[in-house]
Amino acid sequence: MILEGGRYFDGTFRIVSGDVEVENGRIVRVGRDLPKDGREVVEVPGRLIAPGFIDVHNHGCGGACVGDGTREAIDTMARFLLDHGVTSFLPTTDTADPTIIESGLRAARACAEQPIPDGARVMGVHMEGPFISAGKKGAQNESAIVAPDFELFCRYNELAGGLVRLVVVAPEQPGGYEFAQQASRVCTVSIAHTMATYEEAKRSFDCGVTHATHLFNAMNGLHHRKPGVVGAVLEDPRVRGELICDGHHIHPAVLRTAFQVLGDRALIVSDSVRASGLPEGEITDLSGQTIYVKDGKATLADGTLAGSVTNVYDEVKNLVRFGIPLEQAVRSASLIPARAVGLDGEIGSIEAGKRADLVLLDDELQIEQVYLEGRAVR
Repeated sequence: MILEGGRYFDGTFRIVSGDVEVENGRIVRVGRDLPKDGREVVEVPGRLIAPGFIDVHNHGCGGACVGDGTREAIDTMARFLLDHGVTSFLPTTDTADPTIIESGLRAARACAEQPIPDGARVMGVHMEGPFISAGKKGAQNESAIVAPDFELFCRYNELAGGLVRLVVVAPEQPGGYEFAQQASRVCTVSIAHTMATYEEAKRSFDCGVTHATHLFNAMNGLHHRKPGVVGAVLEDPRVRGELICDGHHIHPAVLRTAFQVLGDRALIVSDSVRASGLPEGEITDLSGQTIYVKDGKATLADGTLAGSVTNVYDEVKNLVRFGIPLEQAVRSASLIPARAVGLDGEIGSIEAGKRADLVLLDDELQIEQVYLEGRAVR
């Protein structure tokens, strides 16, 4: 199949005119006036062809969540995400009873090993907890917090079939630095839900931390005399930062600054919960806690932010509205998250050899078609 006459993001994320050729689920060629050789031609005049979006931090959506512990729940999430242009994701566990974490990991593994044809692909797992600090727990379950424990992490990863690609640690907790050193040999290690100072954050980077989960949230912020975790991440080229771009977690002005400073170290995540895609109101989530959704914001009863009800596609549109260049927004929703968890050789950009996960957008950035491994699925 050849998508002919569109505009696509090339390997450097410049928007160029040309064609995209797909064969056996892979991109085989891109460029102008590709030879047809009897291949199926799909004319997409002037349409924008983007790489499939990638969400490396997603607890739930469409009325389901990872904590449900069933492959049916994660399949529901996968279908919802594909409808919103997200072709790959990491189901994300939170700080919960071990049985809940374990069931979520098993379910994610089952979905990765036997994917449904009409859902986003499970490319790994993100463990946001239980190795966090009670002082910055946010909406996480304080009673389920445990000290960083590499042996426990390995047991969880084994249950997941070795699919854990991202794990969170509060490095200032006892054993945190040692945990980072050991876990960084297995997957990407992230700092979050932490009371760490600037100095402690920098030490964790020396120990293998290369990621910051929902930067600015649930960590010490930037102060002119106490730079905190945020200051450490902004200045250190070794570390990437997730940004929730719903307009509630981070003010648009701060998002503009963060994208300017981080550049290719900025990635968009949803951190969404079960309520994403549902009518506003009350819903039970996050280990049995009640979440209240109003005006696009999810909170606990005390006003604490409890994940989000957004998705990566809507965040891309938000960023364009906030003044971020489209090219940077799309790159931060595709290639950078893929790179953050070691998947950029497989997905994340429109280049020969990569999986043909594509999103066709009109001039208003509305989704016209989603291609998963070269198949039109929406």
